[in-house]
Amino acid sequence: MTTFRHGRWLTGWVPIASDARVVVCGPASWNHLIVLDRLPEPVPHMQFALDDVHTVGGTSAGKALHLSDLGVDVTLHSLIGDDDEGRRVAAALRAARVPIEVYPSERTERHVNLMTQAGERVSLYVATPSEASVLAVARVQRAVADADIAVVDLSALGVSLVEHRLRGAEGAPIWTDLHDYDGASAFHEPFLRAAEVVFMNDDATGDPWALMQSCLDRGPRLAVCTLGSRGAIALAADGERASVPAVPVDVVDTNGAGDAFFAGFLAASLDGAELSGCLEAGARQAVVALSSEHLHPAVTEA
Repeated sequence: MTTFRHGRWLTGWVPIASDARVVVCGPASWNHLIVLDRLPEPVPHMQFALDDVHTVGGTSAGKALHLSDLGVDVTLHSLIGDDDEGRRVAAALRAARVPIEVYPSERTERHVNLMTQAGERVSLYVATPSEASVLAVARVQRAVADADIAVVDLSALGVSLVEHRLRGAEGAPIWTDLHDYDGASAFHEPFLRAAEVVFMNDDATGDPWALMQSCLDRGPRLAVCTLGSRGAIALAADGERASVPAVPVDVVDTNGAGDAFFAGFLAASLDGAELSGCLEAGARQAVVALSSEHLHPAVTEA
């Protein structure tokens, strides 16, 4: 079987330290989720919302919330503004017991997500963080160097981190989430080449196995692809394949399900699970996000 240890997929069982230090680097945002009966057509018209909620968002915040829930020693590193939205984000994460290192930004990232009950989504970026200072980037680079695993998400800050790695910097093995990668996006390329483990979904491909193989051809040791209600699949560089069905669930909201899956998979790998077991753990954790109108139920209490 195939087991993960500090970023390397090896043949045969290898003990893994379950107390590994994980850093998650990337977006934490304040989101307004609006649920509609259908996504808007591109013509002037009026629609009535079925529901709406203001809550924490951001792919890195979601991963950190679920890793913390699973008992992983995790710290979130994110650019957050000194504004009302930033204070709400930081307070919600700390109330959910997520350790967070805040780096200054002129504004906090904000989204308006138009959702349907079937899980379709249009994300409108209302505000994005300002560029990270040289000092901030250096601090995050040191955190990545000192960690056992670094989750580096798609963002301007993430670009700095992966380019630093591609220039020869040493540090923790990088795991990255390519989201709806189509196999050709130039923005995703440095993340792909710097990572040892890559995640994605099948939204932009008709052949997820071929997409994962194309990723492995550029350097990663493992590729994982989520398939929505059809489950998830994984392909290792040594040719091992694995798949898992989705866990049945009454869906409340689809935001953050992929981040929860990522966290469940990573936590299981730290505990020494084989590839299929990691997929199963990811599918179980996705249910936690799908069953809540927030990224994680702990945010409800914040």
